[in-house]
Amino acid sequence: MTTDPQAPAPPASDASPGSTRLQKYVGCILFLMVIYSLYVGREFLTPIVLAFLLALTLSPIVRFLSKRSVPAAISATLLIILTALFISALVYVTSGPISALVADAPAIGQKLQDKAHSLQMTVEKAIKATAQIDSATEAVADSNVQKVVVAQPGILSRAAGNAVSIGTTLAITFVLSLFLLASGTLFYEKIIQSAPKLSDKKKALRVVYNVEREISRYLFTITIINGLLGVTIGIGLWFIGIPNALVWGVAAAILNFLPYIGALLTVIVVAVISLATFDGILIGLLAPAFVLTCNIVEGQFVTPLMLGRRLELNTVAVFISISFWSWIWGFIGALLAVPILVVIKVICDHFEPLQAFGNFLSAQQTINKSEE
Repeated sequence: MTTDPQAPAPPASDASPGSTRLQKYVGCILFLMVIYSLYVGREFLTPIVLAFLLALTLSPIVRFLSKRSVPAAISATLLIILTALFISALVYVTSGPISALVADAPAIGQKLQDKAHSLQMTVEKAIKATAQIDSATEAVADSNVQKVVVAQPGILSRAAGNAVSIGTTLAITFVLSLFLLASGTLFYEKIIQSAPKLSDKKKALRVVYNVEREISRYLFTITIINGLLGVTIGIGLWFIGIPNALVWGVAAAILNFLPYIGALLTVIVVAVISLATFDGILIGLLAPAFVLTCNIVEGQFVTPLMLGRRLELNTVAVFISISFWSWIWGFIGALLAVPILVVIKVICDHFEPLQAFGNFLSAQQTINKSEE
């Protein structure tokens, strides 16, 4: 039996629409499973992500020393030890002022209440009205109903638990970062070995080097910028006369990893402390105005000058990333949101199927430049 060469080709399989729909369902299920895994495994994944970002941040220094015949293991060990000592010293120096600030919180609140007496009276009236409604509701309820109060752990026990958790996270982060930095080109060699062809090996090595270089340059530069911003704000607030200026300088440096939100939080907190410290309103607004000016100069001039416009991110994508990672991993996730977003963008820029998504993550100015 012969086949007619002019016969039309058989139609596509009828199962293709169903298989496409099944692939979408499977993709959605996998996506939800990944989110659930990130949420459930946050205590395990957080130090790992921190370690990778710390290793990428310090890798430019390791590369610089490697070019001068310093072994990666030695430079990595010294860098991790210095980083751990710096963080420990920073925690030790700021722990006293933070404790004093917590102890003075009622006094600060009282000062703010004295300066807003009319608002306080309005709030007290609302509280009294609410209390009267609550008491009337309880009087109507059955008096035989027993109230069950669940005992909550004390502040000291919660603080001790948090300290142990933070200490464990930092220890895992430092150890894993040390291994990553000391391994040198081990991961690159594994990537080359996994590629079948020589052309694929060269392309994979080029892409990995470019991604690692851009991410490490961004993280290293933004860490230096935030550190200098914290030093500037701390010194400026000290000259103005704000108490515990060191704490606010450290807070400004850490919160600046949160674009827009971090600067706003710093200005608000400094404004509260300043208004509670000084008697006049105008002099009380001097400190937050100084912090706002420093953040504007850093965001509009220093960071674009140091990093260029290519790694600017879409504001909507930044807020979505911060909201998502803060929901998944809390405050640590919020701090890691933008570095993770930069990592994703750089990876997308180097892989053609993902360039559209990387284009979405870019700022509008960057897209216009590429189109021109």
